[in-house]
This record gives sequence, C-alpha cells and structure tokens, in this order.
Amino acid sequence: MKAATSILLLLFIILSSVNSEAQNISLEALKEIAIVDQKVMMPMRDGVRLATDIYRPKTDKKVPIIFSRTPYNFNSWRDGEESTRAYARAYEAIKKGYAYVVQNERGRFFSEGEWDILGTPLTDGYDAFSWMKDQEWSNGKIGTLGCSSTAEWQMAVAALDHPSHGAMVPQGFGAGVGTVGRFYEQGNWYRGGAEQMLFFAWLYGVQHDPDAPKLAPGIAQEDLLRLQKFYDMAPEYPKVDWEEKLWHLPVQDIIKNVDGPKGIFEEMITRKPNDPKWFEGGLYHENMEIDIPGYWFVSWYDVSTAPNLELYNHVSKARDDQYLVIAPTLHCRYTRATENTIVGERSVGDARLDYDELVYGWFDYWLKGEQNDILSKPKVHYYLMGKNEWKTSDVFPPKGTESKSFYLSSNGKANSLYGDGMLTTKPPKTDTPDQFVYDPLNPVVSYGGNVCCTGNAIQGGAFDQRQMETRNDILVYTSQPLAEGVEVSGFIETTLYVSSDAKDTDFTIKLIDVYPDGTAYNLDETIQRARYREGYDKEVFMKDGEVYKIEMSPMSTSNYFEKGHQIRIEISSSNFPRFVRNLNTGGNNYDESEGVVAKNSIHHSTEFPSSIKLPIVREKGE
Repeated sequence: MKAATSILLLLFIILSSVNSEAQNISLEALKEIAIVDQKVMMPMRDGVRLATDIYRPKTDKKVPIIFSRTPYNFNSWRDGEESTRAYARAYEAIKKGYAYVVQNERGRFFSEGEWDILGTPLTDGYDAFSWMKDQEWSNGKIGTLGCSSTAEWQMAVAALDHPSHGAMVPQGFGAGVGTVGRFYEQGNWYRGGAEQMLFFAWLYGVQHDPDAPKLAPGIAQEDLLRLQKFYDMAPEYPKVDWEEKLWHLPVQDIIKNVDGPKGIFEEMITRKPNDPKWFEGGLYHENMEIDIPGYWFVSWYDVSTAPNLELYNHVSKARDDQYLVIAPTLHCRYTRATENTIVGERSVGDARLDYDELVYGWFDYWLKGEQNDILSKPKVHYYLMGKNEWKTSDVFPPKGTESKSFYLSSNGKANSLYGDGMLTTKPPKTDTPDQFVYDPLNPVVSYGGNVCCTGNAIQGGAFDQRQMETRNDILVYTSQPLAEGVEVSGFIETTLYVSSDAKDTDFTIKLIDVYPDGTAYNLDETIQRARYREGYDKEVFMKDGEVYKIEMSPMSTSNYFEKGHQIRIEISSSNFPRFVRNLNTGGNNYDESEGVVAKNSIHHSTEFPSSIKLPIVREKGE
C-alpha cells in the first residue's frame, strides 16, 4: 500500500503473499478448478450487506475457508479490463484444498454502509463467520489471512472467540487501540503522542467522499456482476506530490489543500490520544483475550514493528500456540526478498523464506486437522541483519539477552557528525548539556526509516545517514569501534533528560550501525511529544530552565554490529514527514499555521543519566 491510489494499494496487499508463479491467473484457468461466485451480498445483523467474492474447489467434500476482509478494491475488472492478478491468491488456496473468500469492509466499493478506518463494527467479522460456516460447502473451519489493513481487524474479531475461527495469520498489522504494553498508538495514528503522517497520504486515496455516488441499497447480485465490468466503484484520485504537499499548514487542511475527498480524516485529526472515540470501532484493545492460534508476520522496516512485537508477546503469554516471523523487509514485502535483498541502500543478504510452507502448514493443521510438523518448528524466526541470516528462538527477545546501558556524553558540542558526542559505559560526572535549535519551518527531513504509505514523500529502509548528520539540529553520539562483534536483538529503551524554552516540543531518536568506512545505516527510530511524558491522559507543559525525564517508546531491531563497527544514536526534535511537526506552541497543533522556534537541550551526567539500553544476545558458553 505504498502509493496514494486505490489500485496500487491493492497490489501491495495481493503481492504480499502470492508467489511469483501465480501472479497471472486467468478466470478461465481458475474456473477449471473452482466454482466462482462473485458479488455475493453477505448480510450483517443490522441489514447492511457486504460485497463478497467466493472461490471454492470443485468437490462434493466440505472444505475449510481462508477469509480475507479488506478496505481495498479487489474487483476483478479495472477500467474495462479483467484483472488477472485478482485471482492469484484464490488459485493458490483452491489448489491446496481451501475455499477463498474475500470481502470488502462496510462502506467500501460495492459493500453497503458507511466506512470508518477505525470504526468498522466488530460484529461484522463475527457475522461473516456465522454466514460462512452455515454454507453447505463449508466444513465450519475458517482461517483469516491478510497484511496491513487486511490484518488489523483479525485480532479484535479473534477476541470474540467465534467457534468457527480456527486460526489467524496477521501480517504487517497494527497493535490496536489503548495501551498495548508500553505503547499507546490508537491504530498506528500516534507514536509517542505525535501523529504519523502516513495516514494523511493514505486516507487521501482510501476514504470515500460522502457526496460521491453510491449504489442503491438492495441492488441484486446479477446487476452487480454486470456493473463490475464497467463501474468498479474505485475513484480516480489525481496523483499528489506528497513530498511537497505534506508541508502544508495547518495539518488539518492537508487533504483539503489538494482538493481531496472529505471523510473520517477531518474528525480523526482533532482527536487527542485519550479520546473515547478510539475505542468505539473494531480494533483490538489490550483487555481483549485472544483465544485463537496465531502466526504473526512482522518486518524490521515496517511502520509499527516494536508495537507489533509487544502485542505478540502480550498474546503469547496467555496462549502457547502463537508463532512469529520477523523479516528484514519493508511493509508487506515478505515474499519480495531475493538472493540479495536490498532494503533502501543496504544489502541484507538472502532473506528468502518459504512463506507458503508456513502459512499453509499452519492452516492445514488447524483447519484440516492434518498432523504435520508445524508446531514442532521454532516459535520465532527472526532475521539477524549484519550477519544476514535467519535465526530461531522460543521467544523474542531471544533467551540469553542482557540489557547493556550506553550513556550520552559530550563537552556540550554533540551537534552534527563533526561534534564531540559519545556513547560511553558510564555517565559523565558533570552535566554539560548539548543544545540545538529546532525550527518547525526547517525540520529534519525523514531519510529512509521504518515507514509505509507516504507516497513519494519517504522511501523506507536503510540509508547512509551521514548527509543528514551535517545538520546542527541533530545531536550525534557514537561509541568507540567495537573490539568484538555483538548481536543486538530485542527492544531498545531510551531515557533522556531534557529542557526547553518552549512549552511543548518533540524529541526524536534513531539507532544507527556505523561501518568502518563511515557508512551509517539507520535501524529504527521513534519520537516522544513532551506534553505526554507523564501519560496520554493528560498534557503537562514544560517550564523554561527545568529538566524533565522522558522515557521514549521502545525501538526494536535485530542487528549484528561487527567488530570495528560503531553504535550511534541521533537525537533531534523532528523526523518529518514521518511524524507531524510540533509547532512548539502548546496549542492544538493540528489547526495552527504559526510555529515557535525552540531551544532544546539534552542533559547527561550522574544526576541526569541520559542513556540507551541495548539488548545484547550472548553467545552460548559466554
């Protein structure tokens, strides 16, 4: 779901788990092995009908179902031409003895009702399960599959414990709403209380304008089958140069400024992190108990990696039948790994994995009752970048992981790559703070990173950060060259002691692997809005001259820092347009066009031990 248009968004989802040999399947080839029933209008309990395509094997035997519910356009006709890619995943499922059912969320394309990205009724999933289990061709066992927005509904519906929901495979998912461990993201909308701008570009190409034409309620299936060939309900959004347009202020008018569709964005941008409306929709809350076997797929360069891992650990504490894969790829690009996988500019080696074996092995066991070896496989497959190899563990972080603190130190001149910032094993005795000026109209621009869905504004992945580190508003702290290699796998925790002359500002951090030749590859990044340092249920503003402790939301990675490499962090107050700029006024921010320049300081001493804690994996025998 990289670009702004609905068609490209769909291709990301389809390609995320379809192998290259099955990407061009014609309807005729599919009909040789399948019964095709498109535009079935499945009724929900409130009378709203959801558009559903059903593909099932030609057999008299009852079969299990792989179910994908999505906001994206899966219509098999586009601009008057049949889309052969739309049949690929169905073909693969049917060859393996499954019915494949794909359904649009309410309010999307041919589905009736009104759409809200975080407000789709939780009961829709439950009602769909009940309808499918009662079909004469169904064996009553249903598995859910999908990436990104096609994954995020799975956890909440799993908590409803429908008797037919046999297994789930969420990929590139979010962590839900409310508190999930150490995160409070509200469906990926926030990170550390700062809005993630992916939704600005994404919603431009997804939300339907309330004034757009709609089909009449109750329209017959035969009419939908005719209409879908020349009217696929997909708006033709003009392309937007998001690299330019995300700079617009106030941010609440960004979509309006490009003459985009009206919709849920206009209301969501006004919500604060603790707004009760976040909890009204169909996303997972931490107090929900998941009682469904899950195979979870995460990427190191995805937008919500650390929250994903936090959610996996939360669920796996209660159930033993939870498995995890962490790949070194971008959002939903697991199957695009090659013999030489390049993520941004960095080669991470041969990162391929047999995803079909894992996914269908999982479904075969739970939906067909086949006694295969899927449960005997390691609980966690994670990719160790730097060594460029798959590793396995029973848990993540892996056993034998120890936390090691590195303290920020300098003589007060850590500004830029050419400053004197250091990472040391002990904090300096006296405080010589590093100060930088943060101007919201000249923010640090996002360069690579753990992102998705921002159109042309950001290219995700690992990039050499040295060109960014020439800025004086970036503080750079680097360790000595390592005397021996070290594996860092797990959550990275950061404690900063800060001060500012502004009422409110943000603090950002990046973790970086520095090669002997100076190349500096980013691993992960995060942000914290100062007003929420004491919790997201209140706003506490800063006073000039006072020092405050800030706990950053954890980062995560698995990276082998080779002998001679250096560990580096960057600290600043912006990472734009990954995150919305803080205008430093202490106001609403979303409705403001004027900013305040802030003088921000990072303190480091025995009294103010600013530090980063790295999860070091000890080799066996150490």
